Amino acid sequence: MRNRAKVAVLISGGGTNMAALLYASRADDCPFEIVLVGSNNPDAGGLKLAAAEGVPTFALPHKGMARADHDMAMDAAIRASGAEYVALAGYMRILTPEFVAGWEGRMLNIHPSLLPKYKGLHTHERAIAAGDSHGGVTVHLVTAELDDGPILGQTPVAIIAGDTADSLAGRVLFAEHQLYARCLSELVTRPYRADWLLEQVKALAIALPEAEYRESHGAPAWSIKGGKFFAYFNDQHHGEPHIALLVKTSGQDELSDLIEAAPHIWFRPAYYGASGWAGLILNRDDVDWDQVSEWLARSWRSVAPKRLTKLMDVAEGF
Repeated sequence: MRNRAKVAVLISGGGTNMAALLYASRADDCPFEIVLVGSNNPDAGGLKLAAAEGVPTFALPHKGMARADHDMAMDAAIRASGAEYVALAGYMRILTPEFVAGWEGRMLNIHPSLLPKYKGLHTHERAIAAGDSHGGVTVHLVTAELDDGPILGQTPVAIIAGDTADSLAGRVLFAEHQLYARCLSELVTRPYRADWLLEQVKALAIALPEAEYRESHGAPAWSIKGGKFFAYFNDQHHGEPHIALLVKTSGQDELSDLIEAAPHIWFRPAYYGASGWAGLILNRDDVDWDQVSEWLARSWRSVAPKRLTKLMDVAEGF
């Protein structure tokens, strides 16, 4: 079983969402653990709770510091903790694009509205004033744009006649505490799930000229339309522990060299390996998707007719 993903949580206040994540992480089957709670406010109540529960804390006031310098210091503390993901839980700071870029795909936020509605502040007042039937909560990946980024999950919360911003916020908070841990669990486990990995490979493979998705002996595969296969998706087939992409090499010498140089990335797949196919392991911590894309393109070239490879060469020349 893979080790639990290490998560740093950033807060500015009481930290109720941090607490929800922390207590969710105490379950035996939870795929993440909290390794740091950080704040721009040394008096944040959530820091005391985290410390009492044995979680390391870090606080650095932002007043008097340039935003970029403060973000750099927070980033250094997060990385020193060993965190692989960052969860924003009421962290009331607009982050610099450089900070966000350093955690691309690994930083998430929780926002008290059904995005893309009501980005920013006063979300409950705005939902009530608009006559909406529901408010709610969204968990999303963080991008440089405020309250933007791919949505990981949402929970609608009904607006009841006579609701105030405070009464609605109280119910939304229950939904926040439920949703955040579920979305974080899904985010940290999906790089090891066959369904998610297959979708990533599909998007890269089908983008190649005249590529089509087909099945081969019940397994996902891709070929040139009406022609040969150039890639296979291996989901622990033939007793292998790997979820992998099978791609063509130049032959046994190259296959052996790849495995010898990086046995945590490459393996010789049963049956296919005899023909020079290599297994590129996907269910691991450090997948380089540019490398996956490059090998897909190379494997595609090995079976594509010249008319297609010439078109590809021309396109790459621009």
